[in-house]
Amino acid sequence: MGRAFEFRKARKLKRWGNMSRTFTRIGKEITIAAKAAGPDPDMNPRLRVLMHNAKAANMPKDTIERAIKKATDKDASDYKEIVYEGYGPHGIAIVVETATDNNQRTVANVRSYFNKHGGSLGTSGSLSFLFDHKSVFHLKPGDADMEELELDLMDFDAEIEAEEEEWMVYGAFEQFANIQKFLEEKGMEIVSAEFERIPNDYKDVTPEQREAVEKLLARIEDDEDVQNVFHNMKEEE
Repeated sequence: MGRAFEFRKARKLKRWGNMSRTFTRIGKEITIAAKAAGPDPDMNPRLRVLMHNAKAANMPKDTIERAIKKATDKDASDYKEIVYEGYGPHGIAIVVETATDNNQRTVANVRSYFNKHGGSLGTSGSLSFLFDHKSVFHLKPGDADMEELELDLMDFDAEIEAEEEEWMVYGAFEQFANIQKFLEEKGMEIVSAEFERIPNDYKDVTPEQREAVEKLLARIEDDEDVQNVFHNMKEEE
């Protein structure tokens, strides 16, 4: 998964280049998780791992606490997670994950971005066959035995990969909670975790085509309702 990891890492670093945008994105996820299963991280595994993500992004403690508090604030925005799918210019498949308090505004904006940049918004689920929806955990190895952990993870149909000073565990989207529980029980330190949509195949483009697609991706990513953007355009070598 080396090349796939580098591809996603490059996209994430570009997306997370703006610290305030990163805090907004993680803050929304924290609020949604706290509203769904309560504000106590000891009783809410999803919230617990999101707090790890916030820490990894150097998000201030008071910002995290405000995001949790919003879950019980009657006057706070009620975010809903909605996924949009479509094709960009030159047939590049694009999946847009959003967290919005106004679906009509968000869908109108996303549709306009596709239309203005030579693409088209599709129906929900129309591109799911092109991507594998994965749970991804970033771990600090510590004194753990990688071969032993790799064998244990086979019970969850998950894989492990070493990258620099951390390990990555890749599993099915549906196995997120089970893998998280297993890793915590093993005493592994989870640095961060997220859901990724990994293309089954990457599409080659010319430099001119890449420029056109990048303009659309940048416009989508600048929208404050957008959480993540995934696509199957091959990364530059």
